[in-house]
Amino acid sequence: MWPRLPLFDTQDEAFRIAHPDKGELDRVCRQGLLHLGARTPMSRTFVRAAGPSAQASRIRQYYSLTKPRVVQLVVFCAVIGMFVASPGLPDWRVGLAATFGIYCVAAAAAAFNCIVEKSVDARMVRTAWRPTAREQLSDRQTVTFSLGLCTAGGLVLYFLVNPLTMSLTLATFVGYAIVYTLLLKPSTPQNIVIGGASGAMPPVLGWAAMRGDTGHEAWLMFLIIFLWTPPHFWALALYRVEDYRRARVPMLPVTHGIEYTTLQMLLYTITLFVAALLPFVCAMSGLVYLIGASVLSITFVTHTWRLWRRYSDDLARRTFRFSILYLSLLFSALLVDHYWRVDL
Repeated sequence: MWPRLPLFDTQDEAFRIAHPDKGELDRVCRQGLLHLGARTPMSRTFVRAAGPSAQASRIRQYYSLTKPRVVQLVVFCAVIGMFVASPGLPDWRVGLAATFGIYCVAAAAAAFNCIVEKSVDARMVRTAWRPTAREQLSDRQTVTFSLGLCTAGGLVLYFLVNPLTMSLTLATFVGYAIVYTLLLKPSTPQNIVIGGASGAMPPVLGWAAMRGDTGHEAWLMFLIIFLWTPPHFWALALYRVEDYRRARVPMLPVTHGIEYTTLQMLLYTITLFVAALLPFVCAMSGLVYLIGASVLSITFVTHTWRLWRRYSDDLARRTFRFSILYLSLLFSALLVDHYWRVDL
């Protein structure tokens, strides 16, 4: 006879047993090997070998707190700001220190966001896997990790770059981790519009690292990301609307519906199209950037137009993915044009 299957009190308990994480598997394996230890001396070797695996699992948990894909885009935009701010190649020592410092502070902000939103994350399919949501890392561990990264990044920026870059980067941390996460996101559907100012700062940080000031060119790059942010996140919120509704997060699709949200996305991408042409209008860039910005912006507007005319989750998902590609290619075009400029 097969043994009778146990009943689970909650779905979470069933999920943990059906899909244990690597750390849980290591723990179970060690317990089983210790039980067998009385029968075979070979088990001691396996018990010792389980340690590094558990340690690697813990490192992965801390790494996931930093939201690697988000931080990579942040650092990419900051690095573009560094190159565009430099007539030739930027000072590699300052550039390396600035990149490291900005990465650390951005990762610290992401980790702090995870601990503040752990109860919300636990109710959302998209984020329920995070170590804080699954209580694999304690609040104390996460806070210590976040403060350590923020302190390290701030010190590197102050001593190896300049005080202005450190101040702007720490202000960005406060804007995202405190103003956006604690105040705006749970209280207003305009959360991503206002909070987007923090996410738009990376090219300004990169510019400040090289120049020691914030010129109008840096603020043009800021404006582009600021206008890009709402349609980018609303596309995600559209096909994850039930997740946000369940978590009681007042994202625009939850509070105002799909039709209104898609219309706002269309209007924002049209405005973004205009803003994306400003570097050329202000003689910051040349023909290469103009062509790239025009093609990318027309494509983005086309995505949101189709989304507004006939919504589907699949199209919202494709719009979200294209928005990431849009920003990456737009800033890449700005970089290429900076070094291989062609004027009309």
